[in-house]
Amino acid sequence: MKKRLGTCCAFVVLLGLGQSLVNAQSTPEDWLIKSKNRAVYQLTKAAETYKPGMTPRSVEPDGSVRLAPCRDWTSGFFPGSLWYAYELSGNKKLAAQAGRFTLALDSVQHFTFTHDLGFMLFCSYGNAYRITGNKQYLKPLENGAASLYTRYNKRVKAIRSWDFGEWQFPVIIDNMMNIDFLFWAAKQFNKPAYFQAADNHANTTMRNHFRKDYSSYHVVSYDTISGKAIHKGTFQGYADNSAWARGQAWGLYGFTMSYGYTKEKKFLAQAEHIAAFIMNHPRLPKDKIPYWDYDAPNIPNALRDVSAATITASALLELSTQVTDGDKYFKFAEQILKSLSSDKYLAAPGSEHYFILKHSVGAFPNKSEVDTPINYADYYYLEALKRYADIKKIDLKLVASTTK
Repeated sequence: MKKRLGTCCAFVVLLGLGQSLVNAQSTPEDWLIKSKNRAVYQLTKAAETYKPGMTPRSVEPDGSVRLAPCRDWTSGFFPGSLWYAYELSGNKKLAAQAGRFTLALDSVQHFTFTHDLGFMLFCSYGNAYRITGNKQYLKPLENGAASLYTRYNKRVKAIRSWDFGEWQFPVIIDNMMNIDFLFWAAKQFNKPAYFQAADNHANTTMRNHFRKDYSSYHVVSYDTISGKAIHKGTFQGYADNSAWARGQAWGLYGFTMSYGYTKEKKFLAQAEHIAAFIMNHPRLPKDKIPYWDYDAPNIPNALRDVSAATITASALLELSTQVTDGDKYFKFAEQILKSLSSDKYLAAPGSEHYFILKHSVGAFPNKSEVDTPINYADYYYLEALKRYADIKKIDLKLVASTTK
């Protein structure tokens, strides 16, 4: 009888130990709870403060908020952030606000003057449809993809970025982000031409944007008759031959997602090469938040770019799920998120016009949005938090939201 009782007790102890391990694995760390709660609080207040069609973009040097109208390339990030905040919290009021701010971008679907329709529509309407399944969000996505496709040039085999400046046919590394929209739309709306255009764009970018060390130029201009690259330089980086931090992050994210859609190994290899450039860079600070340009002249006193860090973190988390040795990418992204969740970068409750993160750099050479909160930094931070929680199998909706 004593032997049976001892065996039973041992079983209970082991069962309890096993259960505690399961609970430990599914319980979020304090930094993650803090980040999620802060984001939900800030965005709840922001949604009550701003009006659909004029969303917060950044903070001006005089302390006022810079607003983004529908035509602005960043107009989709605030609605998209609200959708992610809803996913992380389960707060139905946030879902209602997200829908309200998303529908205000209805006119964007017909814009053919911009390559940023992925940012503007896929981050807003795309998340709306993914989360709700509501088909009212599909038509603007269908029309928006058609509008984006009009910018594809069959000779260059790429999508034109800007319509301003002296470039003949400029393609910026940022545009790797917008082909995500075309890849998705190709399958959703049975448009194989979209898939081919996106695939060609990725190949053209891989061939012409990258240097031997896998750093990227910002802008490559093409001859529309021969299709050949005729100029390589920068518009937002320190110099034509420098490594603009957000540009490297755009490239990493774009090729990671391109591999996800195509399963072409060359895109995966490219993503890993870019990741290695970023992760092993000798001028990357210990907290993993990069300087605005890896070649900025006044390092270590150069400004950091939080937006580059959030994009990198989100991309690395996605990349970690695509390879067998993904733990190195996951841990690096985790380091970034922990740094961003510190008081150095995370805005205090009610501060910074209800943005979530501080210290991003938009366009340093143009003295535009320098050392300020920026809406796309918040968006990719939230996306990274969601990806992190999904990989860790943590349901943050079970964690109560507070202002702390």
